Parts: sequence; structure tokens; C-alpha cells
Amino acid sequence: MATYDLTPRIAPNLDRHLVFPLLEFLQERQLYPDEQILKAKIELLNKTNMVDYAMDIHKSLYHTDDVPQDMIDRRLEVVARLKALEDAAAPLVTFLQNPNAVQELRADKQYNLQMLNDRYQIGPDQIEALYQYAKFQFECGNYSGAADYLYQYRALCTNSERSLSALWGKLAAEILMQNWDIALEELNRLKEIIDSKSFSSPLNQVQSRIWLMHWSLFIFFNHDNGRTQIIDLFNQDKYLNAIQTSAPHLLRYLATAFIVNKRRRPQFKEFIKVIQQDQCSYKDPITEFLACVYVNYEFDGAQKKMKECEEVILNDPFLGKRVEEGNFSTVPLKDEFLENARLFIFETYCRIHQRIEMRVLFEKLNLNYEEGERWIVNLIRNSKLDAKIDSETGTVIMEPNQPNVYEQLIDHTKALQGRTYKLVGQLLEHAQAQPAR
Repeated sequence: MATYDLTPRIAPNLDRHLVFPLLEFLQERQLYPDEQILKAKIELLNKTNMVDYAMDIHKSLYHTDDVPQDMIDRRLEVVARLKALEDAAAPLVTFLQNPNAVQELRADKQYNLQMLNDRYQIGPDQIEALYQYAKFQFECGNYSGAADYLYQYRALCTNSERSLSALWGKLAAEILMQNWDIALEELNRLKEIIDSKSFSSPLNQVQSRIWLMHWSLFIFFNHDNGRTQIIDLFNQDKYLNAIQTSAPHLLRYLATAFIVNKRRRPQFKEFIKVIQQDQCSYKDPITEFLACVYVNYEFDGAQKKMKECEEVILNDPFLGKRVEEGNFSTVPLKDEFLENARLFIFETYCRIHQRIEMRVLFEKLNLNYEEGERWIVNLIRNSKLDAKIDSETGTVIMEPNQPNVYEQLIDHTKALQGRTYKLVGQLLEHAQAQPAR
């Protein structure tokens, strides 16, 4: 299923260190020849300071204990540079490691800079050295040290661009350490800056949003509340526009989140329109499944796509997360996806037909008769589905569902309120963009 592998599209929007987990996943799933993955790893490592790791990969790739002389020379350069940066940042690092000294810092950055200079002879050069030292630590693969130093650097930095760069670095470090709660905090902090910052070009702001969404995939598909929060982020107008214009492949992840999340139905209806509009620019089995069910009402096609969706999920680095249970490993998202996908088919099919032959229905749900009968009994029992089973004829009979006028009025009022809010926001943005007269 390498046909549907999005790594070539996703990787250019990631820091190169974030690409390594994707390559590890692809290697484990054997989607590509092992030699091809190892060569890709070395190519990435050549642009970092993780020389020892590069040496190990070289030995595995070429089945040798020897390494090229340029790798040995590169290692010596890295060690020497690391020592030089450590010495340059030492005065500030020593200060930051002293709890009593750190208590002298205040929320006022200008006061802190003056205090450090007057009492400890620590000036802009040492603060810049801390940034360079933190960045070098990150390039060496010491993500924990890099995250700490970047956090401390941002508390002292007065250059907004350099502070933003440090925040990107800290986010990457927290992701690579799998500190999902902290990573989510940094992600939200970064989003606020991107949305409020004045960029030299609107295209730069769009690109920053695209990077943010790609990086967020690591968090949203590992954090407990991630599948809700990915909808909250990706489905915002500015971010959804960025997806549609520059990164339509991200629709796979938004579509998956909608399918496994049952609490986002009003937004889901609008998302189906996006799927319909963007079928020419991007499609894969997951988006095509939604198109089959909600756009074309093609249930045989939905059945085929559901089987392909299972393979896509298993071979996707973000969706195919495995959980070890004793001697077995499972992919929880796959089971949730298939269960909800069957429910989507069933609900839509029932809206069209009043009497449904169970054998035909179970075929469309990829279930045998016994599994299907058990599934539909549980569905009727556990939900407010107004239906009954006629065992003699092997059919499900749907009772007519009269729309509640009161609920319809509330839905339309909510939709009107949302559109009014968007319109007011756009008018305010337009007014703020006008030059003062």
C-alpha cells in the first residue's frame, strides 16, 4: 500500500528530525525495501550532528565495521564545536542551574537583562551563545537538554523572530520526547503567535499554518483528546483554506477524525462539501469512502473503499499506532474507524430505504450474517434508532422519523449565529487592514 503513503508529501513540511519516526514506521511495516529506508536515513543524518547514529546506519547498510574517513573527521568537528559552544554558554548555564540566582529573575525581560549584566557580567553574547548551544544540542539528538535551554532562552530573548524560532525548536523536541501534554501547550502557543503576528507576506503566514498542521499530527494522534482538537484546528476557515490550497493530503487526517468522532456532526456536514469540492485535487480511500456514502450514495463502492481504508490506516505512521497487549498488538484507531464507518453506511442506507434486507445490508458492511445480526441488535438496543427486526423475512424495518420542528429551528438559529459571527470577524479584519485616515 505504498501507493497511499503520504511521507513524500509530509516530510518537506517537517523538521528533518521529525522525519525519523516516520522512516522507522515505514521500515517496521516493510512498505519499502530496507536498503531504501537506510539510505534515506543516512541522507537525513548527513545534515545533522548525529554522527554516531549515521555511523551505525552506514555499518548496517553496507554490512561492514568500517566507516568512511569523512564521518570520522565530521565527528571530531562536532565534538570540538560542542565544547566551544558549551564554554561560550557556560556563564549563563551556571547561573540558570543555581536555584537561588534564578529567583532573582522577574517577568520584566529588560530588568532581567540589566540585572544579569550588572551582577553576573552576562550580556547579549552569552544569551546568544545559549541559543546556539541549545540548537546544537538538538542537532546532536539531545532533545531533553535542547528543550530546557530553549525554554530558558525564550525567557530572556527580546528578538521576536529568534524567540519564534526557539519555540519551533522546543515544540519539535517535546514531540520527539513524546511529551504530548507539553507539546500541545507549545502547539497552542505557536498557533496564537502565527495567527496574531504580522507577516511580511500572507503566503508566509499560510506556510507557517501548513507547517503547524503537519507537526500537530504527531500530537493529535497520540494525545487523549487529540481527535477532537484536530477538528477544532483544521476545520477553522483559515486553516481549512490553507489545506485546500496547499496541502490537500491533510484531508485524510481530518476525515479520519470526523469518522471516529461522533460529537462533530454539524461541522461534519460542511466538511462533506469540502470533500466534494476537492475530489479533483486529492482523494484516497478514506476521503473516497465519505464521498461514496454522503455524496454519491454508492454503497457498493463504500464497501470496497472500507476494505482499502483498513490497509491505509495500518500503513499510515499517524493512524496506524500500535498498542501492545500481552503477546498481541492492536491498532485501536482501525477498529474505531471500521465500527463508525459501518454506522455511517447503515444510517445513510436507512434514510433511503424503509425496509432493508439484512443479507444485502451485511454485505455492504463487510460482515457475515451472524456478526451482522449481532451488530444490528446491539445498535438498536444501545441507540435511539427507531427500527425493528423481522426475523421471518430477514429484514430491518425503519419507522418513519418525523422531523422535530423545534430542533430544526434551533439548528437553523445556531447556523445563522455562526455565519453572523464569521461575517463580523471578516468585517473587523477588513477594517483593521485599512490604513488610518
